[in-house]
Amino acid sequence: MLFLMLQTIYKIEQQVHNSERCSHSYSKENKERPLEQTFGWDWYKLLRRNPQKVFKRTYKSIKQQLPRKCSVKEAQEFDKLTPEESKKRLLVLIKLMDLNKDGFVDRHELKAWILRSFKKLGEEEAADRLEEIDMDGDGVVTWKEYLKDSFSMEDEDEKKELIDFDSYDEEKEMITSDKELFKAADLNKDGVLDAKEYVLFYSPEEHPEMLPIVLEHTLREKDANHNGEIDFGEFIGNTGEKHNREWLIEEKERFDHLDDNKDGLLTGNEVLNWVVPNSETIAKDEVDHLFVSTDEDHDDRLSFLEILANYDTFVGSEATDYGDHLQNINHFDDEL
Repeated sequence: MLFLMLQTIYKIEQQVHNSERCSHSYSKENKERPLEQTFGWDWYKLLRRNPQKVFKRTYKSIKQQLPRKCSVKEAQEFDKLTPEESKKRLLVLIKLMDLNKDGFVDRHELKAWILRSFKKLGEEEAADRLEEIDMDGDGVVTWKEYLKDSFSMEDEDEKKELIDFDSYDEEKEMITSDKELFKAADLNKDGVLDAKEYVLFYSPEEHPEMLPIVLEHTLREKDANHNGEIDFGEFIGNTGEKHNREWLIEEKERFDHLDDNKDGLLTGNEVLNWVVPNSETIAKDEVDHLFVSTDEDHDDRLSFLEILANYDTFVGSEATDYGDHLQNINHFDDEL
């Protein structure tokens, strides 16, 4: 399963890199940056723990590197909805975005909607994954169930043929990290994860109570000299040997931007700002894009007609989860 997902992601990347039908090329910065730095919080570990989540979000992240018209085209192909049906379903969402019911969607309302979509997506993905892992159907996940599903092991000390790892030490390290996350997410310490706790385990980088363990894991992996700090050499890791001076300059600028106190080191929140996606910033950037593309009368608010007239832009955006909300409009029945 992992191999097929990685193969598909690679093909999508190649489509982005080599696209000739678009007037915008995939940025050299992202093209040459390791996936773990392009997509934030240690992508391979997440792929091993939540393959569906990483596949879906990586797919979307790569698609965002295409010009908007290309992203829209792909979203429409995914939706398989006629323009008329897309507009009809989009109107349902617009009414939910308009919190004060004044017939317009302002920047704050649109940002709130996008942030809500992020949260809802994480919860839905976690619920689906819990159902897959919950072998006895009791509504909770035990460590043994997770170990069996994710590592095909009955016991964490079991030796078996290595498929996804180069060594038993690497596999053991992954299991140890996951077990620590499992225990941290088990808020009531009953040894199992219920639906709410599994959300924490599934997306630790998105929940403040899990950030200490995220930081600990990041330092354990990246902090080569174990001094609790990450210098520039540790920031780029072994990948720095494979790239040219231009790439190193770009990465140094990125490192310096993350280094708030300008001491040449990343610590604490600076490390978290590196590995944890900033949903607020992502949402704001998406709002800015949608307003530039849609606010035709420049009154800094979007009328329902403006949004519907530019429905294709919204279909290819976070506001509709790249068309998923339109495809699954029934999920919002309880809010209408």
